[in-house]
Amino acid sequence: MSADKRQHVERVRGSRRARLTPAPGTDPSPEWPADASDDAPPPLGEGASGPNDDRMRRDVPPHY
Repeated sequence: MSADKRQHVERVRGSRRARLTPAPGTDPSPEWPADASDDAPPPLGEGASGPNDDRMRRDVPPHY
């Protein structure tokens, strides 16, 4: 595999993190949002609740 078909690390001046160049064959700026799957439930409206909401609000992690 030649080196030109790989991503490279770019240093970003003034930043603690580096950045990767776009992968070959990908579009770094997609124009369309990701498609929602057809089997996903419809989004809940404001104030709507599901069957387990009360239980989730009462549950406390074990370290509390």
